[in-house]
Amino acid sequence: MDMGGMTMGPSLFQTTNKALALDFWYIIAAVVGVLAVCRAVNFYESQRRLRRCATNSVESPTKPNSQFLEAWATLTAVAREASYPQLYIPLRRFSWLTPPPLGRVIAVIIYWAIVIYMMTAGAIIKDAFFWERIGFRNAWVTIMQVPLLYLLASKCSILGFIAGTSHERLNWLHRWVARTMFVTASVHGWHFYREWVLADFVEDQIRMMPMVKYGLGAWAILLWTLISSLLPLRRLAYEFFVLQHIVSAVLFLWVVYVHIPESARYNIWFAIAALSFDRVARAVLLVWQNIKFSPNRSRCKGGQRIGHNAQVRAVGDAITVVTIKDVHFKWRAGQHLYLWMPRVGLAEAHPYTIACAHQVPETCICNSIQLVVRKHGGFSRRLYDFAAKAQAVGNKETLTAFVSGPYGMPPRWDIYETIILISASTGASFTLPILESVLHTKKTNCTKRIDFLLTAKQGEEIDFYVTRLHQFIEQAKNVGIELLVHVAVTRSISPFTSDQPNAKAETVDTSSASSSGSNLGKEVDEKTTGELQLDVERSAPSTPHKRLSNASADSHVHHASERPDVEAFIRGPVEATGGETSVVVCGGPSLVAKVRNCVVGLSDERAVHKGTGAQGIQLHVEEYSF
Repeated sequence: MDMGGMTMGPSLFQTTNKALALDFWYIIAAVVGVLAVCRAVNFYESQRRLRRCATNSVESPTKPNSQFLEAWATLTAVAREASYPQLYIPLRRFSWLTPPPLGRVIAVIIYWAIVIYMMTAGAIIKDAFFWERIGFRNAWVTIMQVPLLYLLASKCSILGFIAGTSHERLNWLHRWVARTMFVTASVHGWHFYREWVLADFVEDQIRMMPMVKYGLGAWAILLWTLISSLLPLRRLAYEFFVLQHIVSAVLFLWVVYVHIPESARYNIWFAIAALSFDRVARAVLLVWQNIKFSPNRSRCKGGQRIGHNAQVRAVGDAITVVTIKDVHFKWRAGQHLYLWMPRVGLAEAHPYTIACAHQVPETCICNSIQLVVRKHGGFSRRLYDFAAKAQAVGNKETLTAFVSGPYGMPPRWDIYETIILISASTGASFTLPILESVLHTKKTNCTKRIDFLLTAKQGEEIDFYVTRLHQFIEQAKNVGIELLVHVAVTRSISPFTSDQPNAKAETVDTSSASSSGSNLGKEVDEKTTGELQLDVERSAPSTPHKRLSNASADSHVHHASERPDVEAFIRGPVEATGGETSVVVCGGPSLVAKVRNCVVGLSDERAVHKGTGAQGIQLHVEEYSF
């Protein structure tokens, strides 16, 4: 149907509607610009710190040293204290209703205030055009958000690149923009429907204007997307959710394109451009990373022309370690990639954190990376079963893997005086590479102390992480960084401590631990003997409930069989440091919310950058979610 001659509303209020839609994008541009400026100032501050660290001229180079930087640190502290807190709903069946952190809530409220203003400003006038005026206004308010919706969904995100963040950290806003669009679209449709009911013109309008049917179709797609995106439904069949979500996104653009007049279609073309750029960029990245036109076949099995050779190994009852050989790209600690193994999942690509910061040592391939995959359902279960069956018959099975990425824009980790790393179970796949990157860096490093907390329900889940931690302890000594490690196994008998099920675990640490301020256990000085492998694929899983010798396993590590006091764990290093602290947590919603609130409480108690001399506490969160 040709609608080139139609407009979204009579000319007497169409001009206002188009102006408001333009103002919306001016606001978006201004916000992105402010974030870009903040990124530039933070970059300048990080370079200043590294320069001061290189000179060794001051005791705490991470402290601000000018009035401007002191004011910036105060503003940053205020913003952090306002954005970090989070209310957690501990009810098992309703924990998915846990609201976002306060910072995101504030951002959504501001966004809603702007949208509500544009929905109503100058439109609520009791006259002959009342229903039609509000209907057309909300049509424009809905359509102006469509490009933003698709920009926020991009993995190769232009907005994220400018603002210095990654696509997974924008996805929450993508969902809230979609929910807002559903509300404005409902207001748009309801007011026209109400006008037709009052005029007894509903059936005639639908028959005479086929565009109405497309509008109802677009609204139905929005409703379906809203319902299917709820966390419990996403978890039921995540692969199906992703597939239908992509189809719905494309179908929505076509239906809306047909529904709206030509004067508003530039918004759809904007969204199509964003979607196309993302897909083309990802396709180019996929080809570049997985096709070698001139492979070097002399390097072990590194000569694979298409894809990568990947070795899989089952560790314990629920962990699969995937070693991908001969990747020819660099990555940073905290980044992730999408893994596609056609033999395990023909049309499934899943994101996993890169579990090493540098190439895996003692491998014949120049650049290998590892992923740690926890068994849940679907792809991860099939992958574990495949590896377990191969090991049962004594085979070291290999697969062809395709990767896309790396994605993510993690912050610099070497610009903080103290780093506190907290992880639950396989969350160590995120925190261990951070530790490794700080210890291995050959550039200037401001870090003097690192505290590492690893918790798990069963000791078998984290055996190979503990093995890597022992190697890092030796490396920390060599580079002059104080590394304190705490391991807590909360439910089953710990394979690290005692043979008695109810025995309290003895704790051990380095001689420098007495200054930590931690109350998680006693401190015993012991000396490490033997060298431990860093490659988790080469680390054999330990036998469940088998006690490890004090000489090889318990040296320099706190072990506990009870739930750790997270607040005390954070407080000790923060109070001992003279500069800024970075707290990094990777785990489930409960742990994340607890760490968020502990950091806020401690920052507020110490009056960070408010005249007391207490230095900043930066928080970086990675949460288990779908």
